[in-house]
Amino acid sequence: MHLITAAQLDRHPECVLNSMFFRVSQELAQTEAATVHRANALASLENINRAIIKRRMKGPGM
Repeated sequence: MHLITAAQLDRHPECVLNSMFFRVSQELAQTEAATVHRANALASLENINRAIIKRRMKGPGM
């Protein structure tokens, strides 16, 4: 799994971010402990979660 950065997430609406979060969560469940793939999945989930929170803080239509 490659790392999904905050810059990559800026252009996506919240519904897409939610789908990405679910997909990466599924991939995380299949990773081995202490691997680069697992670390990237965890970091990607953190980035996606921050992007979702950022959208919600802006409010609708902003």
